[in-house]
Amino acid sequence: MCRWIAYSGAPLRMEELILKPEYSLIEQSYSCREGAEPTNGDGFGMGWYSDLLEPGVFRSTEPAWNDRNLASLARNIRSHLFIAHVRATTGTPIQQTNCHPFCHGNWMFAHNGYIDQYPKLQRELAMAVEPSMYPSIEGNTDSELMFFLALTFGLASEPIPALERMAGFVEKVGRDQGVEFPLQMTLAVSEGQRLFAVRYSSQRQSRSLYHSADIKALQQVNPDPGLFSPGAVAVVSEPLDAMQDHWVQVPESTALLFEGGEVQTTDFVPTINPG
Repeated sequence: MCRWIAYSGAPLRMEELILKPEYSLIEQSYSCREGAEPTNGDGFGMGWYSDLLEPGVFRSTEPAWNDRNLASLARNIRSHLFIAHVRATTGTPIQQTNCHPFCHGNWMFAHNGYIDQYPKLQRELAMAVEPSMYPSIEGNTDSELMFFLALTFGLASEPIPALERMAGFVEKVGRDQGVEFPLQMTLAVSEGQRLFAVRYSSQRQSRSLYHSADIKALQQVNPDPGLFSPGAVAVVSEPLDAMQDHWVQVPESTALLFEGGEVQTTDFVPTINPG
């Protein structure tokens, strides 16, 4: 599976969380502790928001630990909200268009997990995507298709219900075709102001997901004074240091909204889109 990190707070050089921590995303790319496999070397991507509406994106098929461009960009880009992702493919090709995060307009999406027996379900799932959006799908991953299903089901107007409808639709299609546990996911979604995160799986045994407990957790990761603003938060597949009490494990079947330094938590319950 993959590993990812998302940040929301005062503008920050991306390297402070992607490269510098004791247990950074780069280290997780070759030696993760809580993933299905230790290596996530099938590509890398990061997306960030600035003063423009749409996010900037850099994606590469290089392993994250071997990409010099990554280190240079992360050192020079400051952002108030960014998402970075290291990929371990579940069968789709290693190509730039299959690297996360995926973007459409001002929305950005990253995912860890899979749709079980995806080739069997792909055609029916794809047929549900809004026709005007379908040409914007560039790769062939289950993750990107999940993103466009969420957009189709109303992500722009009601993000968490749209994600619940996406998950419910994937599960219905899967179970109709004999797939017992169709969906496994942790995901991050943003439109540049709010950060949403979800931990869910059909089997109720989701991949790991945490968020920083408070600003002290981030200051432990990087003690530079004034680096992190009050209300800053990092959402991570795995803690960035060994201080487990600084990190809150996201409960199973949970959605989170981070906005204005506050976190709102709600049950994540897949539903069937009435349309």
